[in-house]
Amino acid sequence: MPSAFQFQCHFILIFLAASKGESRYLEVRDAGEDEPFLLLSEDLKRELSAGQIYRRSLRCIDMLSIEGQFTFTAEQPQLHCATFFIGEPEELITIDYDFVNIDCQGGDFLKVFDGWILKGEKFPSSLDHPLPTSQRYVDFCESGNIQRSISSSQNVAMIFFRIHQPGNGFTVTVKKNANLFPCNVISQTPSGRFTMVIPHQHRNCSFSIIYPVVIKISDLILGHLNGLFLKKPSAGCAGVGDFVELLGGTGLDPSKMFPLADLCHSFHGSAQMKIGCDNTVLRMVSSGKHINRVTFEYHQLDLQETENRKENSIEEFCFPSI
Repeated sequence: MPSAFQFQCHFILIFLAASKGESRYLEVRDAGEDEPFLLLSEDLKRELSAGQIYRRSLRCIDMLSIEGQFTFTAEQPQLHCATFFIGEPEELITIDYDFVNIDCQGGDFLKVFDGWILKGEKFPSSLDHPLPTSQRYVDFCESGNIQRSISSSQNVAMIFFRIHQPGNGFTVTVKKNANLFPCNVISQTPSGRFTMVIPHQHRNCSFSIIYPVVIKISDLILGHLNGLFLKKPSAGCAGVGDFVELLGGTGLDPSKMFPLADLCHSFHGSAQMKIGCDNTVLRMVSSGKHINRVTFEYHQLDLQETENRKENSIEEFCFPSI
């Protein structure tokens, strides 16, 4: 299976395992050849480039990475369902309600969450999102026709729903819009290259990679103001308003992960680290006083790399089954 598709399976299975109390390492069974893995197909994207709208039915647990119109119709009571939406790092997601037929008074619900939430952990974390957690939920049963279009603050969003009556359901249209300054991002793939820029904004931005990886930072600019680099403390990042930290862990929420390294000095060159955790996060903290910028690349860590340790790598403590 191509690595880009492993990501989709990974999260769908985590959610299923969390719901059933099973191990996260499950085997995919009875999956059709074209769904959900067709969603990232370049052939499909070319076919749809002529202005056609992609349409298909939703499963109770599903993931989408393409624009289109999607319908869920309950064939039986469905009490724990969720659909995860993901775009490219430079994209925001808009979800429009086209048709909704659910029984709110009977216990049904249909909610959009700005980000992802799994096993009680959120991305972006409450520390990194511009809205308080209560405002990140949009409940159709409470808003009704008032808010039929919801846009995300980053490249991921989700809906979760409960429908008791067979035949009831909903239809949504998913669109993507450009984001000039991507902040919080979940990577679709276990390898890539990205530049994060925070231009005079007081905010924290996290880039999450749901894989053990080798991450290499090639360029870091902190405290850049009017062409001048401000001096930083000589030891550590304590008291510094602008810095980058690397985090590792097994959950989704960066605020609950282990701090592995802090970088608070600008540099041009290469700093590499192997992180054997299930989730790797590069997080930039910005005071809003300066223009901060970091460029990095990453690729999935394999067993051979954990054995062949290099001098310029900091070996991390958690090496799960890889």
